[in-house]
Amino acid sequence: MSLRSFTLHDLIERNAAQHGARTAFVADGERVSHAEFAARGAQLAAGLAAAGVGRGDRVAVLAHNGLAFVDLLAAAARLGAILVPINWRLSAEEVAHVLADTTPRLLVAAPEFHALLAAADLAAVQRMTTAPDATAPWQPLASLYRDEAPVPAAPVDDDAGLAVVHTAAVGGRARGALLTHRGLLAAAHKQVHAWGLTADDVQAGVLPLFHLAGIGMTLALLAAGGASLLMARFDPKALVEASDVHGASVLGSFPPMLSSVLDAAAAAGSPLRSLRVVSGIDAPQTLERFAAACPHADFWVAYGQTETSGSVTMGRWRDRPGSAGRPVEQHVVLLVDDEDRPVAAGATGEIVVRGPMVFAGYWGLEDDNAFTFRGGWHHTGDMGRFDDEGFLWYAGRSPAKELIKPGGENVYPAEVERALREHPEVREAVVFGVSDAQWGEAVKAVCVRTPGSQLVAESLIEFVGQRIARYKKPKHVVFVEALPVSAAGAPDRAAVKAAHGG
Repeated sequence: MSLRSFTLHDLIERNAAQHGARTAFVADGERVSHAEFAARGAQLAAGLAAAGVGRGDRVAVLAHNGLAFVDLLAAAARLGAILVPINWRLSAEEVAHVLADTTPRLLVAAPEFHALLAAADLAAVQRMTTAPDATAPWQPLASLYRDEAPVPAAPVDDDAGLAVVHTAAVGGRARGALLTHRGLLAAAHKQVHAWGLTADDVQAGVLPLFHLAGIGMTLALLAAGGASLLMARFDPKALVEASDVHGASVLGSFPPMLSSVLDAAAAAGSPLRSLRVVSGIDAPQTLERFAAACPHADFWVAYGQTETSGSVTMGRWRDRPGSAGRPVEQHVVLLVDDEDRPVAAGATGEIVVRGPMVFAGYWGLEDDNAFTFRGGWHHTGDMGRFDDEGFLWYAGRSPAKELIKPGGENVYPAEVERALREHPEVREAVVFGVSDAQWGEAVKAVCVRTPGSQLVAESLIEFVGQRIARYKKPKHVVFVEALPVSAAGAPDRAAVKAAHGG
């Protein structure tokens, strides 16, 4: 272990010493102090070690936000193991892919998600459930908390993996991004610095912890010695009530969450007085409404991706509406052309990044890593431009990596197109994003049916929703006789989008 390393385990131990009696988490009807959180992580680490989990082993978790989730993160950090959070919005086939990709030694799943494991091969995986009682092959996670002498912390460098978070895949299969202690903690400290977080801050933790934004905000509050109110589900009325009771000051939001919170606050007569930081994305009209309703708070915009462990540009929306802020400290963000040459200010180019937040690579995909990290930079596949004051303006995905973001989730056209073509009456399909008043962006598919087919849009949408996560299924489907083709004989995506993008 390097003498210059500082890991999540070190952070948790520091908080126990410096903020021991202060609240770290409110969840599952319990209030847990920083000292108690450190103890819980040590107790669970002892049980995981007894179950054979060690340095570099993967522990998968499929559960709503709660103490089990953060306890597992703390225990993994102590053991040098790697947490694999699984998106419970995925289909059974997608969950099976995540598990096959990472081969975890142990899986923790809430009982309501056991059905999502139907397609997974779990023969070699120890299965634990968050339920207090269980029947074989499941065992209660509570049985792993051990009170005996704690397992010594593993000698882990801060560039070791802490989590594998799967991202939407350009080629139709999710890729696991290996995130390190260094990257995740660097991202957390950037948020602490930008937002002025202290031990008095409280996060309203509604973003799911399988999502980098949820993990990142929770780690930021830990880095500040503050608290997180972990909510299993997004319920705007309950969020407003809990925020007022616990003094929530920080909130992460993706469309249409913020507008729902403002509606609930107006109905309850709450000014959301304690709230001072909201971070995410939303429509300009919602942000203007937020600014009017909560003049005491700031909405923060940013640019980042799972592969950058968090936001590499940040800024207050009111400082430059429409931009994604400026690059954060200790990171270099450049824009390059197709030959990786820097572009001039005001010109559009691919966003490339260098700094401690950059991930360690895609799990088991060395060819992808060589391409992504070419020239000593992380190539994001996102396009942008810098204005003359250094603010980044996002300009969409590169043509090879077009991305759709309904409600802040990542959807690549390739994975939706693959699911569409699995239908026996679909011959070809092109998928792209269109503007959507509720979700910000929606998935649209232009399809060619097989000769004689009477397939209807509703049936095809439901077919896709049974194969991939339902948030990825098309909201709009158009059938055409044929798709325009490029000189290479492939569907001309630009022409399809130009014709049907409305």
